[in-house]
Amino acid sequence: MSSLSPTALFDLTGRVACVTGASAGLGRRAADVLIAAGAQVVGVARRSDALEGWAREAGDNAAYVVGDLSQREAVAGIAERVSDAFGPPDILVNAAGINTREPADEITPEGWDVTLNLNLAAPFFLAQAFAPGMRDRKWGRILNFASLQSHRAFPAGLSYGVSKGGVVQMTRAMAEAWSADGITANAIGPGFFRTELTAAVFADPERAARNAAATCIGRNGEPSDIDGPVLFLCSEASGYVTGQTLMVDGGFTAK
Repeated sequence: MSSLSPTALFDLTGRVACVTGASAGLGRRAADVLIAAGAQVVGVARRSDALEGWAREAGDNAAYVVGDLSQREAVAGIAERVSDAFGPPDILVNAAGINTREPADEITPEGWDVTLNLNLAAPFFLAQAFAPGMRDRKWGRILNFASLQSHRAFPAGLSYGVSKGGVVQMTRAMAEAWSADGITANAIGPGFFRTELTAAVFADPERAARNAAATCIGRNGEPSDIDGPVLFLCSEASGYVTGQTLMVDGGFTAK
């Protein structure tokens, strides 16, 4: 049994984190949670204005790297730049994602590639880049973002669902590859949260209400609902948890 106090189990003071998708939505929320717990956080996203605005609001423990993770050839350079501000990361949160919402008969090679590159390839190659440093320090946390569509098929979601189903298996495989070196790999699967990625869902009040009714709790997610799961899976508190996907969905997938 750990001798750490309950507070110390969740204290990230002295840790460095990289959070992709930190300019908005659940990625931004995750970045803010880690900073509140004491970590120094480097946010990565495409939109420089939104990313700069987040870093300015977050304060001295925030830095950022502007880059397009859907471009496979850019990932290695982005990984190198992440370490410039605070040193190599101990924590990687892969929250960046895209859902092109193309019906199966209309999926294009371009849409397929950008979806799989951003949602699946970038999380792996960033983790691969940061794993050696985590291994040297004998401590690391990788947190991937899965989805309801990791387990359920939704209309116009084939390529997105494929990528998010892959995230669940990739998380298991990362755990098998690296956890013996002190690096845990887990995922969270958010339910229906109001973000830019789900704007089309919440633009239809009846549809949003149906989604809320489909949960066990009876409501859609609020940003604060991911705070605890993110902090748990990025801290000492989850030291014996790896290869798992925690569905943060109000019980949607339990029904």
